[in-house]
Amino acid sequence: MNKIEHIGIAVKNLETSNELFSKLFGSPSYKTETVESEGVKTSFFKLGNNKIELLEAINEDSPIAKFINTKGEGIHHIAFDVDDMEIEIKRLTTEGFVVLNEKPKKGADNKLVVFLHPKTTNGVLIELCQEICLKE
Repeated sequence: MNKIEHIGIAVKNLETSNELFSKLFGSPSYKTETVESEGVKTSFFKLGNNKIELLEAINEDSPIAKFINTKGEGIHHIAFDVDDMEIEIKRLTTEGFVVLNEKPKKGADNKLVVFLHPKTTNGVLIELCQEICLKE
C-alpha cells in the first residue's frame, strides 16, 4: 500500500453536502460521478495531496443507503492506493483478511477497487484502489 487515496463519507443529500463541504474546504468539488454498479453518486474534493469522497445512495439497495439507515451519515471507508491489486489481494488474504469482492471492479475516479470486510479490520471498511491504465 502506498498512501491513503481518499476518505469516503456517506451523506443523505449530495447537493446539500457539496455546499457544506465547499464552505468547509474553501473550494468546490472537482468531480461528480455516478457508479451504477454500487448504487451511488459521488463527489470528490481535493485538499493538497488528500481527497475526500462524498457518497449518496441512488437506490434503497445501495450499500450506502444501508450504511446510513444503520449508522447515519459519516465516515464510510478509508481507501488506500496500491500499485498491483492482484498482489495485494493475495498478500492480504494470506494474512487472514477477508476480501469482499475478490475480482476488482470499476469504481469512481478511474479506479479499480476491492473492499476488505470490516470484521477483519477492526470495524473499518477498507478500500483498495488502483489507477486504471488506459492502453494507447
